[in-house]
Amino acid sequence: MSRRLLKATATVGGMTMFSRVLGFVRDVLFARLFGADGGTDAFFVVFKIPNFLRRLFAEGAFQQAFVPVLSEYRETRSREELREFIDNMAGVLMAVLFLVTALGVAAAPLMILLFAPGFSGDAAQLALAEQMLRITFPYLLFISLTAFASSLLNAFGKFAIPALTPIWLNVALIGAALGLAPLMSDPMLGLAWGVFIAGVVQLFFQLPFLARLGLLPRPRFHLRHAGVIKTVKLMAPAIFGASVTQINLLLDTVIASFLIAGSVTWLYYSDRLVELPLGVFGVALATVILPRLSREFARQTQDEFNRTLDWSLRMTLLIAVPATLGLMLFGAAILATLFQYGAFDTEDTRMVSLALMAYAAGLPAFLLIKVLAPGFYARQDTATPVKIGLIAVFSNIGFKIVLVLPWISLGFAAAHAGLALATALAAWVNAGLLGWALRRRGLYRPGAGWPALLLQLAGGSLAMIAFAVLALPEQARWDEWGLAWRALTLTGLLAGAAASFFLAALALGLRPSVLRRG
Repeated sequence: MSRRLLKATATVGGMTMFSRVLGFVRDVLFARLFGADGGTDAFFVVFKIPNFLRRLFAEGAFQQAFVPVLSEYRETRSREELREFIDNMAGVLMAVLFLVTALGVAAAPLMILLFAPGFSGDAAQLALAEQMLRITFPYLLFISLTAFASSLLNAFGKFAIPALTPIWLNVALIGAALGLAPLMSDPMLGLAWGVFIAGVVQLFFQLPFLARLGLLPRPRFHLRHAGVIKTVKLMAPAIFGASVTQINLLLDTVIASFLIAGSVTWLYYSDRLVELPLGVFGVALATVILPRLSREFARQTQDEFNRTLDWSLRMTLLIAVPATLGLMLFGAAILATLFQYGAFDTEDTRMVSLALMAYAAGLPAFLLIKVLAPGFYARQDTATPVKIGLIAVFSNIGFKIVLVLPWISLGFAAAHAGLALATALAAWVNAGLLGWALRRRGLYRPGAGWPALLLQLAGGSLAMIAFAVLALPEQARWDEWGLAWRALTLTGLLAGAAASFFLAALALGLRPSVLRRG
């Protein structure tokens, strides 16, 4: 595999890591200042709604449909035709987003009841959520246009700026927590205004870089433009197929709104930890390989297409396996170190750690989906992921019925962990069917060396588990320690765990050259 692809993945991953670390600073601040109660539940639901729609339409369906068509225009059309396509796509997207935003603000009460029907039993919580949603919903407009700008920059090989852009969300929310929240009648309203400000800042941060490339759109509204029509046709099924994971996570929030106070917040923090490897590596790799796979399909170079996909799957497992074990073995220690201060107590740590272990069980599947789905989208096939996604969603519902309803009926306080486990199992259904479909259609053929790689991963896993058994202190000791000692101990444990994994894998024959193979 070319070093260029590896370098691009590392660039996006590095920038994303910086953003995620700042995001954890934000979450630590939220946990210390606000804890886990009905107010934070309301904010996290409200924050999830525009983010869900953004991932569904902009970063999900739109990018998966737009990037392959953009790559086709770039490879086969003139510069003038490319600019005309970009301008018309920008105009249509802006018009749709303005309409959706206006409807969302007007229908805020209905949307709260749709996304968190359990809030209907608390009039104060429901009113707060409605007020915050009217403030935050325009974020969808700004962040979707930001995603459009990111697609253009990524397609032309400028990965760093889109990967760095999310830091402004964290900066805005940290500023809002410290500066705006104390001034509001309810501190959560200050966080809502922080979300709005973040959307504006992220969009305007990217515009100068588009202008420098000569790609700053001049919006036009021409619905009959061939490229726009093709993108919309591809986007229609992709709206569902690209966002199955988000829909499954949304179901968790909907059901959690009926559980005891704090359940939504516990799921939020567990999801945030799983999102670290998923965002840093999974999103980075998907961002880089989609334009490449799209170009290889446009050029009809199937061997290169297969090598890119094979390399991506190897890289995914090399990250996913130790990351999954790390979250499952050291999750409670990580949570205590990051969040267990002030209003966030020992019981919150225990409840979040239960959900974290369940979500972590699905981390390899979440990451594999990020790699396998572009194998279809790059070929302008959005129908297959939709069919598979439908199966995954219905599987998720079935798993929730089997795992969660009995716990709720028995009054089990940790029923939220069952929600997380059902989502993880559904992700494995999704990933397994995507891989099977690629193999059955001859779109992917595993390269040489897979049995050896799986043996190396298994050996590394056993070594990491053994290290955790021998080195991990009892949880009660974490409760006694302060921040400095917790952080120092955790750093040593994670470094030792990673070293044990990769040293064992190296002893079994793993070589760095696997990162460059294709």
